[in-house]
Amino acid sequence: MRLPITILFCAAALFAGENTGRRAPGFALPDSQLNFHDLADYRGKIVLIDFMQTDCEHCATFAPILNQIQQKYAGKVVILAVVNSSHDNGPKVAAYIAGHQITYPVLFDAGQMEYSYVRKPKVDNPCLFLIDGNGTIRNDWSYGPFAADIFEGKGLFTEIDRVLNANFSAAPKK
Repeated sequence: MRLPITILFCAAALFAGENTGRRAPGFALPDSQLNFHDLADYRGKIVLIDFMQTDCEHCATFAPILNQIQQKYAGKVVILAVVNSSHDNGPKVAAYIAGHQITYPVLFDAGQMEYSYVRKPKVDNPCLFLIDGNGTIRNDWSYGPFAADIFEGKGLFTEIDRVLNANFSAAPKK
């Protein structure tokens, strides 16, 4: 009986992001409209942080999924896309926003915030963090074969539902 439980824990560890369980680093960054966004402003909501580039084909494929998530989970989930300002400038970001009909904020980072999350000198884009309402990283993914359903399918919807249900069931009963 112990063998199946061991296999289950090993499989869960394989698919959990390496940052799972740690407190999400704080930040205050401007978006394309020069409005500042601070992680603390979204306390109590699920936050998706998407590190992306405007010329990344996988990021472009992922944008419509994020738009669907924003519509389905309005008021419960906040999406913040983050670009590195050393690679993407205002006109590139504006064209990307218009081309993909993005309505969620795209934030500009000089690399410090990205590094505080990813903890690596190079980021594989897209790179996504799922943060719960208490500010804890629940999972993180970089684009690749094991995360294809997150970035191209319905896997992210399942993950969000799981966090929403965990938050709901953990709420005190009145």
